[in-house]
Amino acid sequence: MAADCPARRRPLYFPKARTTKEVAYVTAGRLIQQYQDFCLSKGIDFIRIESVRPHDDTTLFCSAGMQQYKPLFSDPSHSGTVANSQACLRMGDLDEIGDGTHLLHFTMLGLFSFREMTVGSAIDFWREFLGTLGLVPDHVTIHPDRLVEWTPLYGGRVPIVPDPECMWSDGSISGYCTEFYKDGVEIGNIVNPLGSCIDVGFGLERLDMIVNGTPQDDALGTLCETVMTIVESGYRPGNKEQGYVLRKLLRRIHKMGGTLDHPFFTEEVERQKRLRAKYLRLRDRHPEMSPDWWFDTHGIDLSDIRETADE
Repeated sequence: MAADCPARRRPLYFPKARTTKEVAYVTAGRLIQQYQDFCLSKGIDFIRIESVRPHDDTTLFCSAGMQQYKPLFSDPSHSGTVANSQACLRMGDLDEIGDGTHLLHFTMLGLFSFREMTVGSAIDFWREFLGTLGLVPDHVTIHPDRLVEWTPLYGGRVPIVPDPECMWSDGSISGYCTEFYKDGVEIGNIVNPLGSCIDVGFGLERLDMIVNGTPQDDALGTLCETVMTIVESGYRPGNKEQGYVLRKLLRRIHKMGGTLDHPFFTEEVERQKRLRAKYLRLRDRHPEMSPDWWFDTHGIDLSDIRETADE
């Protein structure tokens, strides 16, 4: 029997007992509001962005809260500080979902300062906000090249672990970073891009899990949540770019025995049945043709056909 994906609407009023998923939306929403209020109390403008549409053409989806601010990081004449909550999507963790810590779609709580805040003031800002949540990091990591300079910024109040992996880059802007850990999970980091700016990102879902005990979705729930995020960002299934990613995720839900209450899911299942029948009808006529030929000529992805055959 197919497993239903959890409903993904966020009603303002729950007339009946709340489901685990509904409670998760409420607690996550409260965390965003707490962060927004904290930023505004510090005189920092705040913006919420729930779409994963990218802010430039370097990625298919928005993968980091800093993406829209890259021109400001690179402009030496600009100074200022802004905060946000940004919906993000990273397909690189597809094979890790369901392990309790990895997601495809998530919300990043960000703080971005362009030649205004220092690393020390960013550390103080985030330690203070985490304190309002009753959360104290178990330890932080710092790149060895910044140990002497940054260790005093924590004032001896948290254990520090050297880590040569404490570098972050989006492909064009990079910098040393310091990472915050709780219960063995990285909850966020503070990056010092270009040596003069601040790029902070803390994962909302991981904070919610640690602060409120909200469980992470299993693999199927993560896939369904990601599909609905892509759809609600304005995309539909297709053979290219974002549409192709959406189509692949719909097929994976079906392969896992799940179902989704959305027309796109039903349409994709029926489409795959038609393409498989077409392939079985034509394969003996074209035994030497490449996977690219099958896809370009008939829209048939042989990897999906083989996955179906293995079920």
